[in-house]
Amino acid sequence: MGGSVLLAEDEPILRESLGQLLRDEGYEVTLAGDGQEAYEQVLARAFDLVLTDVRMPRMDGLSLLGNVQRVAPQTPVVVITAFGTVDNAVGAMKAGASDYLLKPVQFEDVLVRVKRAMEIGEMRRERRVLTEQLAAGSTFHNIVGESAGVKRLFETARKLSAVRSSVLIVGESGTGKELFARAIHYNGITRDKPFVAVNCGAIPDSLIESELFGHRKGAFTGAVRDRVGYFEASSGGTLFLDEISTLPLSVQSSLLRVLEERVVVPVGDTRPRAVDVRIIAASNQDPQTLCREGKFREDLLYRLDVVRLHLPPLRQRREDIPLLAHHFLEKYSREMSRKLQGITNAAMRALLSHEWRGNVRELENVIERAVIFAEGREVDVQDLPFAAPAIAESAEGLKEAISQFEKQHIMYCLRRHGYDKAEAARHLGIGVSSLYRKLDELGIPKDLQDRDEATQA
Repeated sequence: MGGSVLLAEDEPILRESLGQLLRDEGYEVTLAGDGQEAYEQVLARAFDLVLTDVRMPRMDGLSLLGNVQRVAPQTPVVVITAFGTVDNAVGAMKAGASDYLLKPVQFEDVLVRVKRAMEIGEMRRERRVLTEQLAAGSTFHNIVGESAGVKRLFETARKLSAVRSSVLIVGESGTGKELFARAIHYNGITRDKPFVAVNCGAIPDSLIESELFGHRKGAFTGAVRDRVGYFEASSGGTLFLDEISTLPLSVQSSLLRVLEERVVVPVGDTRPRAVDVRIIAASNQDPQTLCREGKFREDLLYRLDVVRLHLPPLRQRREDIPLLAHHFLEKYSREMSRKLQGITNAAMRALLSHEWRGNVRELENVIERAVIFAEGREVDVQDLPFAAPAIAESAEGLKEAISQFEKQHIMYCLRRHGYDKAEAARHLGIGVSSLYRKLDELGIPKDLQDRDEATQA
């Protein structure tokens, strides 16, 4: 069958034996003595399969699994764990491993499971291509919408997926900027290359250059080993720089130099390293305004803003709310094994009238919560968190209306029976003591209760 395999195993004899076994079967094998070494190999190139032990120094197999899923999610991972530690295998499968092997390993079992994992990887690639071919109408790589503006964005994203030009995505928080970046990456020529997402605003200023460009051992306090930066990690693929407007001006200058020269120089090093990366940047602020305010370099903006996607807030595409709501309802009903059949008209009216400051992300969270708490066969208005105050207000209004009706009806009965409380109670079907208690609860003044006595006097 062939294909490239990265084998991470800290036991030298087993590592060499498995490596030779796989080579004899026609696989291209790269060996790593621990998880950290394997992770650096994953950052350096693409593999068709990662085969890793669970217990290893520096970085264990489960951590390696998580890192592979982050930088190369299309790559299947098979874990090796000791007999009797089935919990490790179960945990690995829940975390996304394609398969597992128990020690002592049986060579025939290794070959069967490696072949099967390779087939899974191939099916993933074929499915991705098929998804691209079928992507049309109201969905595009997990992005849902049928408004005219969103459909134009779909078409632009499809064109961008066939080239490697820089893209700037602008939109409010929660509008789906990373979703569009992933759609551009995974639906085109970079689909089998790394996609690395970086939230620039979450990295301390003192570490940004190290995180982006890497560093050499000893470059600063705490740099105990060489580190590959995000640019090298995404080489050949896409680097998504979210909240790019938060980068300090000094780092913006370094970023501009990288984009112009296509090389990075790790912190503490003098040797430039070539990188071939497509940049997709995103901002929830208007870049021109930031440039005018001196917070963003205009020359860097020109480099990033080859093509711009402006994602509209949900309040400007309300016609997409029903489609999105049913999409999320189906998603979370399936995940939670709930058999919800839809959304009531009252609930949909509440969804359509809501302000949606958190945009699509807020809508998804609202529907997820509704699926958890819905007691009927449909999501109803009381299942929506923002509808709770309105429901409480309506309940208070109903309570007040009932009180007013009771007060009016009791006063009518009292007047009709000449303020004879015994006769009024009999007509109301309650005891006299209950009538007195109700008069007090409703706050009917004493002079009105005893109007007959006042009249007789």
